[in-house]
Amino acid sequence: MTLPIIGSFRRVVLQIAILLGLCLPACAASAQMLCVWDPLGAGGDYSNMLKDYQLAAKRWGAQLDISVYTDEAKSVEDYKSGKCDMLNMIGFRARLFNPFTGTLEAPGGIENYAQMRDVLSLLTSPKAAKYMLSGNNEVVGIIPIGAGYPFVTDRKINGLGPAHGKRVAVMGWDPLQALLVKDVGAVPVPLEFTQFASKFNGGALDIMIAPMALYKPLELYKGIGTHGGIIHRPMLQFTMQLIAKHDKFPPGFAQSSREYMLTQVNFALGVIHNQEAGVEQGQWIYASTLELKDYTRIMREARAHLTAAGYYDKRMLNILKHVRCQGQTDAVECGPEEE
Repeated sequence: MTLPIIGSFRRVVLQIAILLGLCLPACAASAQMLCVWDPLGAGGDYSNMLKDYQLAAKRWGAQLDISVYTDEAKSVEDYKSGKCDMLNMIGFRARLFNPFTGTLEAPGGIENYAQMRDVLSLLTSPKAAKYMLSGNNEVVGIIPIGAGYPFVTDRKINGLGPAHGKRVAVMGWDPLQALLVKDVGAVPVPLEFTQFASKFNGGALDIMIAPMALYKPLELYKGIGTHGGIIHRPMLQFTMQLIAKHDKFPPGFAQSSREYMLTQVNFALGVIHNQEAGVEQGQWIYASTLELKDYTRIMREARAHLTAAGYYDKRMLNILKHVRCQGQTDAVECGPEEE
């Protein structure tokens, strides 16, 4: 996936701040291990983003060492075993450590990037800090990756109805994704993340949900071919979340970290916008107003079902509903009834 690279100029500014003595508490602190998952390795965008974060963290009292992984599952296991004090992961995996923030990826929970910006602003408030901590695991930053659009091999699959019985890639380690796919009548195909593109491009899948950051790097246009396309209605919003062991960092670190990550959101959304604008117009598949209403209903029913099954946090769903309903109180879901 592609994330915004924070420019070298910012890194120089941070280095100057450090030299001026603005990180004195950190200089004497013992180092914590930040494990960075980046499919592209040390030269990838996640790695570059978190190198800048490493410099900023000195001001909040943390001395971070970085270890880069290309295998997300391995970095998660090392975090669990204590080899890592902090790591980045996609929101689906973050749900294993914090169900509250893991609910950000609920289907249809966030409909657009304006809502994403509003939600992340709310979550960065000190009032929300208590929800960021689950056991000893604390979410210390969230950044958007992009909307999860359905890539399809056949333009006849232009909505959730026609997706019935079609093969959809899901991450094999996450039962939630399989349940979500089954909820809309499709067939989940459990895979490792590294297999998604090859299976889609090779014709072993009918549908793949992905952010536009993967479109060109993974050559998904090959799977689309001349008969497929991209449905211009995202199913969910992907996030990258930074998780840390609460007891390994000084007081106040987590809130400072979340506030710093919030300052990167507009830049990240700008990059995402450019990625989506770079897709050939003919690749998009547009749904009718009637189909969009049906889509909204199905997504709402899926959220309710999965919440009842214990997969989503009701407190987060209430926040997402509040943000969705701002300015559109006439929507069906914006009445007094619960989500």
